[in-house]
Amino acid sequence: MIPLRDSVKAATYPYVTVSLVIINSVVFLWQLSLTNRELSFLFSNFGVIPALFTQEGIFFTGLFTSLSLITAIFLHGSWFHLLGNMLYLWVFGDNIEDKLGHIGFIFFYLITGVVGSLAHILANPASTIPTIGASGSIAGVLGAYMVFFPRAKVQALIPLIIIFTVTRIRAVYFLFLWFGIQLINGLTLLGTGAQAVAWWAHIGGFLAGAIIGAYFRFWLPEHHEL
Repeated sequence: MIPLRDSVKAATYPYVTVSLVIINSVVFLWQLSLTNRELSFLFSNFGVIPALFTQEGIFFTGLFTSLSLITAIFLHGSWFHLLGNMLYLWVFGDNIEDKLGHIGFIFFYLITGVVGSLAHILANPASTIPTIGASGSIAGVLGAYMVFFPRAKVQALIPLIIIFTVTRIRAVYFLFLWFGIQLINGLTLLGTGAQAVAWWAHIGGFLAGAIIGAYFRFWLPEHHEL
C-alpha cells in the first residue's frame, strides 16, 4: 500500500516535517558519494548493532554506542528505503506536527525512533548486523495518526495482483492493516535471525507513537503546543 495523500489539512506549516525530509535526503545523497568501505564504516559506527547493546546490557552501554540510537534514524540503505520512509512522513507527519507543535514533534520523532530500535534490539539481541533507517520514527507517526485521526481518509495506491488501483480508505483501516503486516512478519521471523527488515522497530515505534498520541488526545485534551 502506497499512501498518496490524506484528507486532513494541517493548520500550521510543517517546518519540522519538511526539514526532516530535506535532512534525510541530503544525508543519503552524501552517502552516495562514499566508497563501499566508507559506507561500511559509517553503518558499523553509526547504525544500531544489537549485540553491542546486549553485551553490557542495554542501559549500561557506552555513550558512543548509545548515540547510534539517534544517528541511525538519519541513515538509509537505498533509494527505495529513503523514498518509502519520506513518503509516509510527508503524508502523515504534518498532521502530527500540527497536533504536538514543532518542538514537541522533534522529540516525538526521536523518541519513537529510539523505542523502535530498542524493540529491534530486544527481538534480535545477538545480531551483529547494523540497523539503519527512520522506520521506527515513521511508524511512530503512523501510530499517533491512527489515534488522532482514525476517521480521516487516505488516498492510496493498492496493488491488485499485477495491476494497481487508487482508492480512498479510512485511516484506521489503512494503518491497522499496515501494523498487522508488520506484526505478522515480526512474529513469523522472531528468533530466526532472518530479518532483512527490522519489523520489530516498526512495531515498537508504532506502539510508542500510539501511546504518546493517546496520552495527548485523551489525558491532555487541552494541552498547549510546545
